[in-house]
Amino acid sequence: MSMSEFFYMNGYAFYVWGSYGVTLLVLLIEIAMVRHRRKLALRQLRLMNESGDE
Repeated sequence: MSMSEFFYMNGYAFYVWGSYGVTLLVLLIEIAMVRHRRKLALRQLRLMNESGDE
C-alpha cells in the first residue's frame, strides 16, 4: 500500500479526514472554552476574596 492509497482510502478520504478535522476543531474549541471559564472563575473568586477582606 502506497502513501497515496492510504490517504485516498478507497474514495472515502473526504469523509474520514473531514471527520478527523471536525473532531480536532471541536476539541480545540472545548480546550479554549475551559481555559476561558477557568480564568473567569478565578477572577470571580479573587474579587470575592478581596471584598471579604474589607
